[in-house]
Amino acid sequence: MTKQSIFGRIAQLARANINSLIDQAEDPQLMLDQLVRDYSNSIADAENAIAQTIGNLRLIEEDHREDVQNAQEWGQKALAASRKADELRAGGNAADADKFDALARVALTRQLQSENEAKGAEPTIAAQTEVVDKLKSGLEKMREKLNELTAKRNELVARQKTAQAQSQVHDALKSIDLMDPTSEVSRFEDKIRREEAKVLGQQELAASSLDAQFESLEDIGETTEVEARLALLKGGSAGAITQ
Repeated sequence: MTKQSIFGRIAQLARANINSLIDQAEDPQLMLDQLVRDYSNSIADAENAIAQTIGNLRLIEEDHREDVQNAQEWGQKALAASRKADELRAGGNAADADKFDALARVALTRQLQSENEAKGAEPTIAAQTEVVDKLKSGLEKMREKLNELTAKRNELVARQKTAQAQSQVHDALKSIDLMDPTSEVSRFEDKIRREEAKVLGQQELAASSLDAQFESLEDIGETTEVEARLALLKGGSAGAITQ
């Protein structure tokens, strides 16, 4: 992936409106999961591209420093050769003086070449430095977006779990509604009431039987009295009875 496409991808993702994307998504969690993967992959690609761009920039900067250093060294050599030529010429040795002047010219030519190469690299260094700065800034924004996406996803998952838990509680409460005549609790209550009514019936029945027994005892007492009086009559004691 080229630097231009990486830069465009960074800019596109950094400008993404997460809330708007969530509102438009049919399944926000799936959409956020996909966005997290896209951002993670894009960040990895961007990091590789930026690292390569920085590496190239450092090489150019190193070459530039060498050109500047070479220009300085060739200038020093040219100065030394020129001074030697002046000494020789002052001593009457013109031939050797001309040779050192020729060396000074060669050194100055090399100095000029190194200076031109250094100057030629400076616009490239400036442009590459600007690109690297923008890529770093965009990458940082992408990382911030990734953190925002991850937080949104975690929030959404937590809210979904909370909603599911609330729904389960609501369903559980519905299933044990005491006012529902079809519920197990109501049926159990009806069964207990029927058993209680049966006990009351048994108690009432037992009480009725007991009253009958007492009534039979009273009947027996009355019969005994009648028989006793009859015996008295038969014994000739009627007058005593009627008195």
